[in-house]
Amino acid sequence: MTTWMHEQRLEAAFDVVAKAGARTVLDLGCGDGDLFVRLAAHPAITQLVGIDICTASLARLEHRLAKMPPTAASVELRIGSMTEAHPALTGFDCAVLIETIEHLDPSKLSQLERTVFGQMRPRMVVVTTPNAEFNTLLGVPRHRFRHPDHRFEWPRVQFRKWGDRVAKASGYDVSYCNIAGCHPDLGGASQMAVFRDLSRHHADRDTGGNLSSG
Repeated sequence: MTTWMHEQRLEAAFDVVAKAGARTVLDLGCGDGDLFVRLAAHPAITQLVGIDICTASLARLEHRLAKMPPTAASVELRIGSMTEAHPALTGFDCAVLIETIEHLDPSKLSQLERTVFGQMRPRMVVVTTPNAEFNTLLGVPRHRFRHPDHRFEWPRVQFRKWGDRVAKASGYDVSYCNIAGCHPDLGGASQMAVFRDLSRHHADRDTGGNLSSG
């Protein structure tokens, strides 16, 4: 069972992927597969790859997939890090990183950027991460993070500063939104950035906005 906030994150990410018409999708840091199983059941997706460093999580996800009805998608699970280059996984329509970047040491973010936006280079990248400003509403003390494995939690200004820099350096454009609530001053519990590869974005728009139509 998912919490309300987690459900909101999953719905927001799934809606972006589905509305973009993505057919090939990478789930980086897929974990137990709360988003992965939804994507696997989506009839428009033809290829779906999940990557995670936790073998136990991948085993649980594999068990969940085994209980699902057959899907049209080619599904693959890989043990690995989202900061490692995967030469065979380049040029996908979309990569999703749902509540994962905050588990990285900040010193490894530049490596993540090179791997995802430089080497794997999907047409669209969807990133969600906790909004530190919202923590006060959750009763999280200022000196603590929401989860003991988090290495950082950013306020919205810092997340947008990071996203703007990555987009500019990598040749993407980026848009942002609050998810899981929208307090008038503190925003949502999480925040989402959607990056689109500028070198192919205009062609996608000319063909009706479907990422795979080109």
